[in-house]
Amino acid sequence: MSSRGKKIFLALSVIVPFLIYSIIYYAPLIRNAPFQEKYFVSLEYKWGKGENLENTYNSATGEFKYLNKYDSLVVKNIKLDQRDIKYLDSIADVQGFWNLPNVVANSEEDLKNPKNVRYFIKFNYQKKSKEVTYLPNFKGNERMKGAISKMQKEIELTLIDKEAAQVQ
Repeated sequence: MSSRGKKIFLALSVIVPFLIYSIIYYAPLIRNAPFQEKYFVSLEYKWGKGENLENTYNSATGEFKYLNKYDSLVVKNIKLDQRDIKYLDSIADVQGFWNLPNVVANSEEDLKNPKNVRYFIKFNYQKKSKEVTYLPNFKGNERMKGAISKMQKEIELTLIDKEAAQVQ
């Protein structure tokens, strides 16, 4: 083989696989680029039984409505600060929220069942938004269930902490 042929072979065996690997590795990151904290607009979080999600939170307005243990509607105004937004955005990144399907449920029948508890989470950014409807009785992929469950719990804990801080 000539010197030029060796150089071409070396380039093809090192550079081309590196380029292919880079494209495969960075493609999801590039696709999720609009989901950055600096482009964050609002968070919508709803939960309840069946289609009627009577408990809601919207970070754009700060409106937090939920039914307490006496079935009375409680309406509060809770604003998330920049630290909370950064925290929830980072949890969403770590849990792979952007890669989850829009519905995490066992079947269409589960979605139609009025007795099933469901959670709705929507992150709104300037150019994109991502929403996921999650039913806790999901029996599919454990990693997927763990990711959305962790996300839901972190949002709930953040709201509980903000509400408790407001009372004091």
